Amino acid sequence: MIKKLKAHISEYFVGKEEIIENLLICLFSGGHVLLEGIPGVGKTTLASTLARSVECDFGRIQFTPDTLPTDVMGTEIFNMKTGEFEYREGAIMHQIVLADEINRTSPKTQASLLEAMAEGQTTVSGVKHKLPQPFMVIATQNPVEFMGTYPLPEAQIDRFMMKIDLDYPDEAEEIRMTKNMLDGKTIDTVESVITSEDVLKIREQVAKVTIKDEVIGYARDIAEMTREEKRFVLGASPRAVLALVKASQAKAFLEGRDYVKPDDVKAAAPNILRHRLSLTSEAKIAKENKDEIIRKLIHKTKIPL
Repeated sequence: MIKKLKAHISEYFVGKEEIIENLLICLFSGGHVLLEGIPGVGKTTLASTLARSVECDFGRIQFTPDTLPTDVMGTEIFNMKTGEFEYREGAIMHQIVLADEINRTSPKTQASLLEAMAEGQTTVSGVKHKLPQPFMVIATQNPVEFMGTYPLPEAQIDRFMMKIDLDYPDEAEEIRMTKNMLDGKTIDTVESVITSEDVLKIREQVAKVTIKDEVIGYARDIAEMTREEKRFVLGASPRAVLALVKASQAKAFLEGRDYVKPDDVKAAAPNILRHRLSLTSEAKIAKENKDEIIRKLIHKTKIPL
């Protein structure tokens, strides 16, 4: 089932296989994803294809500076006939939500996603509204254009399980992408491979994947290495360790195992840590490479036998 799902998504999203795998890791472990890439590399296509492939309700929020929190969460409208206030759903009330160009909206509107991402609910006028399950936020941002943008604060960036970078396709991928368009193979033609109920069942199976204390300790040791690294402003948070453990369970499940190996932790760590760590001013002046520092720290961390 998993192999078929991966192959199906790759028919419509032309890109590297590891991108699709990381997206599925987040979906099956209950995490959210931040996609970063220049316009036109397929961020929206990837999100929409995933939603259709797993038969999930898909919603898109095109963030702009004038987008309000009520546009996201919903609001209460007074019904003249009944004399009561009724909840009118916001754009968040979908199973998979694309928060497009999330850094183009105000911090107040960005913050309206926090409760939904952390607790699977939204509160309007003191009333809690449960979100449909499975629920997942896929946010996008442009790494190049900063005019009129509001960078995500640390607290909100930490809510995303992974940050996945999308780059230019290579020659073969770009040609295949063009042929798909000419053949009419668009996201509108994507059919479901599994159902949303299957996703919930897979999440239950992923949560049962065995991970020994030594492997949990390995994940924690990697985070501790980032906390001791002087070139980072702050090290990885405890939430990052939890995300790394969950992602490792999903990674093991995708590979057909019911137990986590240190290699699963090692493979998931870069995408879990990248967006949570910021270089100091001195490190930026020295033109240090954040991904290279993370790679070396992971390599230095002692692997449990």
